[in-house]
Amino acid sequence: MAKIEGLNPGGSSKDRPALRIVEEALARGELKPGSVVVESSSGNMGIGLAQACRYHGLRLICVVDPKASRTNIAILRAYGAEVDAIREPDPETGEYLQARLHRVQEILAADPAAFWPNQYGNRHNAREHYETTMEEILRVVPAPDYLFIPTSTCGTLAGCAQKVRELGLSTRVVAVDAVGSLIFDHQRCQRLLPGLGASLRPPLCPIELVDEVSLMSDLDAVRGCRRLLADEAIFAGASSGAVVSAIERALPEIAPGSEVVGILPDRGERYLDTVFSDSWTREHFGDAAFENGF
Repeated sequence: MAKIEGLNPGGSSKDRPALRIVEEALARGELKPGSVVVESSSGNMGIGLAQACRYHGLRLICVVDPKASRTNIAILRAYGAEVDAIREPDPETGEYLQARLHRVQEILAADPAAFWPNQYGNRHNAREHYETTMEEILRVVPAPDYLFIPTSTCGTLAGCAQKVRELGLSTRVVAVDAVGSLIFDHQRCQRLLPGLGASLRPPLCPIELVDEVSLMSDLDAVRGCRRLLADEAIFAGASSGAVVSAIERALPEIAPGSEVVGILPDRGERYLDTVFSDSWTREHFGDAAFENGF
């Protein structure tokens, strides 16, 4: 079974925590109509926040890096968000995420009234998935044997895993992470695709609730996306492809008849210049990306 989060109105699972975080801040008085929201995002959270901010009459400044696709930037601007693009990675870590976060802090220092959602540490990120995403899964599959969840901020992972544990289910929670991510591993390497993994361990990361970690390469993500489209006509993004590949890798160990659920976070349109571009995939992976005819 697949939970297709690309059907959310802004196109990804990040619509859920984005709206929750904004509305909680409004309820507490931290945000008022016309207030400024500042966040670092590779795409989906920024778009979710842009949607929520536009609805509530708020100004959004989204800090992006060169990995952000032209499509994502165009969507952000269509919602009225202001795009602040950094060009260089953090000099100490060589990562764009730290550079984006430093830029967010600079903007906040210049405007003390601005609000930072802090998607990597905001408990409402996880809480929204606890109350909605996992509840929706359990309505269809009351006791899944396996749950494959892609990681980034770890909000989805934390919320869903906590719900599983509180209900006493025997579900095996598998965190799908990127090769080169530092969430569960210490081997840093270049990652081409945004949205899966992170160059730090987010405060939300629920290590104690995870049964297994499956590390997927960029090529695994590309193959999974193309297989999903070819076999199921589901047009989903890079982290969804990683989930598909992780499930395929685990199949020899999964007993026949098991109920397996994978969460697919976003739609494929945002990856037309990368995952679904034959020229891009051939440039980066050669013919290896096409071995199965996809």
